[in-house]
Amino acid sequence: MTQSAQASIMVVDDQPANLKLLEDILKTQGYAIRSFPRGRMALASAAQSPPELILLDINIPEMDGFEVCNGLSLQRLKADSKLARIPVIFLSALDETEDKIKAFRSGGADYVTKPFQLAEVQARVEAHLELYRLQRAVEQHSVDLEEVVQSRTRELVEAHARLKIVDQSKADFLHLISHELRTPLNGLFGVTELLWLELGSSAGSKLRQLFEVSRKRILALLDHALLLTQIEVEAEKFVSQRLPFSAVLSAAITQVAGFASSRQVRLEWEPANTAFIRGAHELLVTALGALLNTAVKFSEPGGIVQLACDSTPGAIQILIEARGRTVPDQIIPKFFDLFAIAEHMTAGGDLGLDPPIAQRILALFGGSVAIQNQDPAGIQITVTLRCSLI
Repeated sequence: MTQSAQASIMVVDDQPANLKLLEDILKTQGYAIRSFPRGRMALASAAQSPPELILLDINIPEMDGFEVCNGLSLQRLKADSKLARIPVIFLSALDETEDKIKAFRSGGADYVTKPFQLAEVQARVEAHLELYRLQRAVEQHSVDLEEVVQSRTRELVEAHARLKIVDQSKADFLHLISHELRTPLNGLFGVTELLWLELGSSAGSKLRQLFEVSRKRILALLDHALLLTQIEVEAEKFVSQRLPFSAVLSAAITQVAGFASSRQVRLEWEPANTAFIRGAHELLVTALGALLNTAVKFSEPGGIVQLACDSTPGAIQILIEARGRTVPDQIIPKFFDLFAIAEHMTAGGDLGLDPPIAQRILALFGGSVAIQNQDPAGIQITVTLRCSLI
C-alpha cells in the first residue's frame, strides 16, 4: 500500500449506487472512505475528523453541492485552518460551462462530469491528494523554518546583549585602568621633575629629553587606547557636525609643530580649502595630527613634510608627503592595523598607535586613509574626508 493509498476521502452523493461504486473502487486502492448522502452530515463529520479530499455531488437534497462549498455552514468550515485547504472534486451530471464555472467559484478544485470513467476519477483523486500533501508539507516547512528563524533571532538578540555587556565591561575596565594608572604616573612624573630641579644644569640634557619623550609617549598611549575602545564600543556617542576644513587642518598643524621643530622638520602647506567637512573637531584634529606625526617620523632631520589639498565630488583629499625613509613592502597592507607594526622603521621613533587611531577616527566619519612609498625614498599618505553640503 502506497502513502497516497492511505489517504482519508469523503464521498457525498445521494445515490446509493454511486456511493457503493466509488467506495468499492477507492477502497481497492487502499483509501479510507467515508460516505454520506447529505451535505450537512458530511460537514459535521468533516469538522470532527477532516478528510484529505472530498468527492462531492452537486444535486443532493437539503443543501446542494454549491451550497456545501459556498453556504454559511461551509464558511464556518473554511474558517477552520485544518479544513481550509481540503480539495473538493465535484461529480455531477451537469455539464454546462456555467455549472462548471459556478463550481470553481464556490471553491472546487476540479470537476468531473457524470457518467464518469473510474480511471479518470482515480487519476484525479491521486493528483489532488499529491498536491494537497505537497502543499501541507510546504506549509509545515514554512512553520518549521519560521520557528528556526525565531530561535536564531532570539539567540542573536541574547548574544548581542552579552556582547554589549562585554564591550561595556571592556570600556569600563579601560576607563578604570586609565584613571588608576594616571594617578601613580603623575606622582612619578612629579617626583622626577623635582629631581631635575635639584640636579639643575648638571643633569644630562639627553637624559632629560629621553624622559620627556617617554612621558609623552606613555600618556599618549593611554589616551589612544581609551579612545580606540570608545570608538569600537560607543561609536554612536560621537556626534558628527559641519566643520570648516581650514580650522581642523590648522589645529592639527599647530598640534604637531612642536614635535616637527624638535626633529628639525619643516611643515609646508597650501592655503586651506574653504570647504566644510563632517565629523567631530577634536577627533579629526587628533587623526590628522597623528598622520602628520607619522610623516615627521619618516623624515630625516632637515627635511620637509608637504601638505596639498584637492577637492573631489563630495570629498576633500589631503596628500601628506615626507622624504627620508620608506615602509617595508610587507608592512604596507597592514600599516593601519592595531599592533601590526612591531619593528622600528623611522628616524623619529616608533609609530605607537598613531596610524590605527587615525584610520579608525576617519572611518567613523566616512573618511579613509592610505599609504604608499615614493621614489626617491619617502612616503605619501592620502587622506579622504567627506564634505558637508549643508
